[in-house]
Amino acid sequence: MPRQSITLTKQNDIWLKCHVEEVQDYSNKSEIVNDLIRRARRAEAINNKLEQAEQSGFITQSAVELLAEFKAELS
Repeated sequence: MPRQSITLTKQNDIWLKCHVEEVQDYSNKSEIVNDLIRRARRAEAINNKLEQAEQSGFITQSAVELLAEFKAELS
């Protein structure tokens, strides 16, 4: 796996250390960073698919209109 060097803000470094040392969700900072990148890539892929679907003409409602409709149905 390629090694990278990154610079973190103090707040981000503290947050990463907390999740390694106190929360113990991960065994090291690299695991957290890789997980965050995986999640961001997944979210980006989902957003791209949603945008493609919205632009395909399959639906006429925008994302905002769909969200409003879903919220109205929950009320």
